[in-house]
Parts: sequence; C-alpha cells; structure tokens
Amino acid sequence: MAHITGHDRDQILLLPEAVDDYVAGDNPVRFIEAFVEGLDLAALGFVRAMPEATGRPG
Repeated sequence: MAHITGHDRDQILLLPEAVDDYVAGDNPVRFIEAFVEGLDLAALGFVRAMPEATGRPG
C-alpha cells in the first residue's frame, strides 16, 4: 500500500482573505454591485434596508 500524499497542512488560509479576490476587475458583477448599492432600498419597500447599530436584524 502506498503512502497517501495530502495537501500542505501548514497553509495559513483555505480561501482568499476577501471574496472580492475571486472576482476579476472587468467582471459584470462589479457593475451589478455598484447599481444595487446605489438603490434606495427603503424607498423600494424593503423593511430592513438600514442595518442596526449592533447585532444582526431580528
């Protein structure tokens, strides 16, 4: 039976430090994110558009 070689267990991170590192600079999702961030969600009827000062929404 042969020895099974695995991955480096001394690696510091499994994933990049930010999910943003996965997305290329010219990816269309950048435009979509900018568009959605510019929307007034409260005016569109979203109840929890503004985050609370602490904690997550109940």
